Amino acid sequence: MTRPKRPHRLIHRVSGQTYLWLAMLIFAASGAVTRKLTEIGAEHFIGDAYGGKLRNPISLCNVLFVGNLCALILLILIYGRQWNKATLKQFSRTDWVSLTTVAILSGALAPGLIFQALALTGVNNVILVGRLEPPLTLALSVWLLRERVNIWEFIGAIAAFIGVILTIILQSPAEAMINMGDFGLGIGEILAAVGSVALATSTIIGKKYLSQIPLGIYSIFRTALGTVIFFLTALVLYGSDHFADVLSPFLWQWMFLYGGLIVVLGQSFWIKGLKTATVSMASLVSTFSPIAGILSAYLILGEIPTLPQYIGGSLILVGIFLSQLGIWRKTSSRVASGKVNSTPAQQEVENAMGFKGI
Repeated sequence: MTRPKRPHRLIHRVSGQTYLWLAMLIFAASGAVTRKLTEIGAEHFIGDAYGGKLRNPISLCNVLFVGNLCALILLILIYGRQWNKATLKQFSRTDWVSLTTVAILSGALAPGLIFQALALTGVNNVILVGRLEPPLTLALSVWLLRERVNIWEFIGAIAAFIGVILTIILQSPAEAMINMGDFGLGIGEILAAVGSVALATSTIIGKKYLSQIPLGIYSIFRTALGTVIFFLTALVLYGSDHFADVLSPFLWQWMFLYGGLIVVLGQSFWIKGLKTATVSMASLVSTFSPIAGILSAYLILGEIPTLPQYIGGSLILVGIFLSQLGIWRKTSSRVASGKVNSTPAQQEVENAMGFKGI
């Protein structure tokens, strides 16, 4: 008589690749889920019924601020032990300046711009324009870090860049006005593009100056300082009333669900997968994020891709797969020569941490 398999044994048998795919699907759906939550909040306004201003308790700012707090709690639980005096004393002034700069760019500026873009344009546009970050990072790596790229990475970056441009310029005025409201043509896409520039810049700074910083210290510092800077900036720009409902039970009941699924479960799956899967597999899985994101926008929001999005998105996908081919060739040559380090793996974890984008 055979004994039934224990649940924990089945869990241990789940491959790292499966965890990466699950994490990618969760992260890809984050933009659509965020927009859906704000729509739910719009149906439950809070405020004075006798002439006071009604407020959406699940505003994008509240989601970003409270969501970052959830991410920070998770990061402290995972990496809190790395924060000790012996490790911190080893950091130079340049390290702290670089950490602060990265925290401002990728922890406050970029998420704020991307969330604002979600308020002004369709989720699909934000997803596709966000793909501007990889070719920008590649170009800056060649220019500033003198990194070598092969022909496939170069062609892939050019194709992806052209795809992003086509996604923006091929939209008709009618489609733009539907997405933009009263803000004018292209504001949402411009904000998403600027956010991508900020992320690419922070990645280059991290590669140049922070390659030896432990991942836990890097992630916790970026998330904590980025959250504080975002909060203070929003107070200056919008006033204290902007976060009046940050302690709303209605907000927190949804943020516990959002934080549990998107932040905790997604990041846990990604980190779990990276422990057993290869970096090249993680890179391959991440290339499917735009497809999964657009599909999520359709299933959750009913947002049907437009013809410009089909055209630009198709070219972006071609660029992604060409770049992936270049990465495979580069990785294979490094393995053959024995020159493989752990920095790419740490970068893959960092790409999944916090609210770096969609």
